[in-house]
Amino acid sequence: MSPGEYQVTIVKYGTRQTTRGDVYLNYHLYGEPDGPIGMDYFFWVVRDAERTIVVDTGFSAAGGARRRRTTLLDPAAAFDALGVDRAAGPPVVVTHAHYDHIGNLGLFPASPLIVAAAEYDFWTGPYARRTLLHHSVEDEEIDGLRGADRDGRLRTFDDQLDLAPGVRLIRVGGHTPGQSVVLVNTGAGPVLLASDAVHYYEEYERSMPFSQVSGLVDMYAAFERIRAMVASGQVRHLVAGHDPGTLARFTPVPDGPLAGLAATIA
Repeated sequence: MSPGEYQVTIVKYGTRQTTRGDVYLNYHLYGEPDGPIGMDYFFWVVRDAERTIVVDTGFSAAGGARRRRTTLLDPAAAFDALGVDRAAGPPVVVTHAHYDHIGNLGLFPASPLIVAAAEYDFWTGPYARRTLLHHSVEDEEIDGLRGADRDGRLRTFDDQLDLAPGVRLIRVGGHTPGQSVVLVNTGAGPVLLASDAVHYYEEYERSMPFSQVSGLVDMYAAFERIRAMVASGQVRHLVAGHDPGTLARFTPVPDGPLAGLAATIA
């Protein structure tokens, strides 16, 4: 890997089985029968010759158990298997503050945390405890963001941030007020880690919003924005945030503790 040209590793650490009516907003309006659908849980590691960047940290054991999610791989073990030096404080990107994306921030006590200002402001603001929004977060994990802010480890941005050469954070909103995506330069072309701006490829391809949404119009606009990025060549590889078919689209990790649970783009 050369400086500014990254390898992206996609790690599947959890899963669950649910229904289409559960994951798609007002699914009955599509006039289609309900049916089963899987949901996988991922985090991502971005590395070049000079740096390692962690994108989200997955759900905690407590957060996953509370929601009856199946843990396939302990995130701490996965980071260690990837050779991520957690004690060195690699930057951690928070694409949004839901329980399945910030549940293990405590593994990185020295790391700067980078999050959209709109995201941090919302979850520390007056509407964060409303039932339809609050069920997707853990209070102690939001407190962890507050603590990072007090410690001077929290870095916020408005709409876009070039975090490093070849790594750009873009706030798109929709799923949450500060939902962000990560554009990464790789040898295989530019990769967009869509996180929960695109849970499922079908969601994006058919403009079918996810059931958890803070701004419906913003979610539709995010789909259009990503389509424009793909059409223009700004994005070559789109990585969905929860689709069970994600790993099969990329190069599998063939052996070791991540075999069958990770893939790379380089």
